[in-house]
Amino acid sequence: MILVIGSTGMVGSEVCRLLTSKNLPVRAMVRSSSDISKKNNLKDLGVQLMDGDIREKTTFPKILEGITTVITTISAMPFSYVPGENDLRKVDEEGMFNLIDEAKKAGVKHFIYTSFSKNFDFAFPLSITKRKVEKHLQNSGMNYTILRPSCFMEVWLSPAVGFDAMNGKVNLCGDGTKPIAYISFKDVAKFAVESVSNPYALNAELELGGPENLSQLEAVKIFEEVFQKKMEIQHIQLEALMAQLNSVEDGMQKSFTGLMICVAEGDLIDMKEVLRKFQIGLTSVTEYAKSVAVAQPAHA
Repeated sequence: MILVIGSTGMVGSEVCRLLTSKNLPVRAMVRSSSDISKKNNLKDLGVQLMDGDIREKTTFPKILEGITTVITTISAMPFSYVPGENDLRKVDEEGMFNLIDEAKKAGVKHFIYTSFSKNFDFAFPLSITKRKVEKHLQNSGMNYTILRPSCFMEVWLSPAVGFDAMNGKVNLCGDGTKPIAYISFKDVAKFAVESVSNPYALNAELELGGPENLSQLEAVKIFEEVFQKKMEIQHIQLEALMAQLNSVEDGMQKSFTGLMICVAEGDLIDMKEVLRKFQIGLTSVTEYAKSVAVAQPAHA
């Protein structure tokens, strides 16, 4: 049986959908406070739900009974972040360390961990935590797969970060000229599921990007063509981002600023070698932009 941690999140829920579509047995750890509609959606897919909390080490022995593979996409950032209670230290670091240790004790054969691009090596709380967990997993003795996706297009080309194509206003990090391997979260989920059975995934770090490397400015042009409107561009200068990084103390704010700096500096990923081993079709920024346009109200 496959255990999914982070099953009510964006990537985790898609992982569950893909696994159950292959008729694979799936268990999901969910908190009692999780959104009831999300839990019902998982139940409708045929996922076995078990209450648990990654912050509680005593959760794991029962959750891990009969599990051969763990797929984890969980993070306190951004939606469930509560400083000192549900944060990077308690969830992303201590929780993950305990999960890895308990999975090893329970005889789990394969542990699939969602990190982020190796090019995001600028030091900020989330990057430091991700690399610590990667190293702990690599030293665990279990077979592992580390997924290192680039920027999710559904996040970094969305109003959530100031890329508001619908209203014709976009904020760009830095000068917007550095290439980025924008990837769809749905494609990341495909790699997670494929990694369960693909021998090339064993004890591997997979750098994941989309079918092309595009600068932020090139992404803007695509949205202008799809939406048939000129975008008003505002640049958040790298110097301002660096100043912000040094001035904020909160772990999530500091990490988000660090990610913005990474976006400004670009994330070039060549997918040719990975795609020779994983037969996965990748979503383009153009396809994503068209899907956003179709989802908009008719008179917007």
